[in-house]
Amino acid sequence: MNDPVDTVPDDVMLRLPDGVVLHVELHGCRDTVAETTVVLLHGWTLDRRLWHSQIADLPARLGGAKRVRILAVDLRGHGASSQASARSATMPQLADDLAVVMRELVEPGRAVVVGHSLGGMALVEYAHRYPAEFVASVTGVIMINSSAEGALHTRYGLQPVLAAAVRAAELGGTGVLARIGLGRPHRHLMPALSPIVRWLVFGSDVRQADIRLVTQMVGVASLRSIGAFRPAIEHQRRLGALGVMRDIPVIVMAGGRDRLTPLACGESIAAALPHAVLRVIDDAGHLLPLEHPEQVTDAIVDVCLLAGSDGPPQADAAAR
Repeated sequence: MNDPVDTVPDDVMLRLPDGVVLHVELHGCRDTVAETTVVLLHGWTLDRRLWHSQIADLPARLGGAKRVRILAVDLRGHGASSQASARSATMPQLADDLAVVMRELVEPGRAVVVGHSLGGMALVEYAHRYPAEFVASVTGVIMINSSAEGALHTRYGLQPVLAAAVRAAELGGTGVLARIGLGRPHRHLMPALSPIVRWLVFGSDVRQADIRLVTQMVGVASLRSIGAFRPAIEHQRRLGALGVMRDIPVIVMAGGRDRLTPLACGESIAAALPHAVLRVIDDAGHLLPLEHPEQVTDAIVDVCLLAGSDGPPQADAAAR
């Protein structure tokens, strides 16, 4: 009989070299030598709550809570992790943070890492900065609504000229937010901004509870975090780093209506990794873990099973 996931997780607080305290929510097996460790990395302005459906469902799907260890990480400046300076809101710093998580909380050769949006970009940066550690630790990857080319393909669903203007205005505005500091005055405005949130990050099938959750998560992020990370997202160019993943199973998930990381982002990742499987959900937006949680859980399970098998990754086995 499968063991249910623990209803009360352990909260692990990792102090990083620059003094930032990273919050990691630990579910399932408390032993680092669990058969599988799934590391969940959320997107920009969000937090670990993005993964609530996957956290609830994965243990039963992977043989019980005693066999799977789930680490839901709050990136620096997000969720319950402490705030950071604007200068540390960079991709290299996120990669350094992930390296600490992997060294401290993951047994080598047992990690399947799931990155959504900014979390996926942090994972790619980790592969770039720490290729030997990546190969030693990571046995499978799921990239969701993410990019290895920054915001190169971002159009917000608009015509190119208008999209370029919006992008320039966004970068200027977030630069102002980064300088404002650690306050969260926007949290009181988020309910009124729900229609904009719904248009920007969701596809055709939206639950009101998911919109509320997203507005709550964005409301927790400080203005500094919202503003300071935006240039890092804009300028990352790391397609070459994907080569480190060539010998492990990789599933790339994209939403056909994603206005922030459109299908071209997922296609470029899949093109760089011929063995990777690209799964496109046509009616979905930028938040697949909320919009289509079962399909995201399926992808994680598929990669975990492939990672635990012998031999090279097989695209046909991961495809659905």
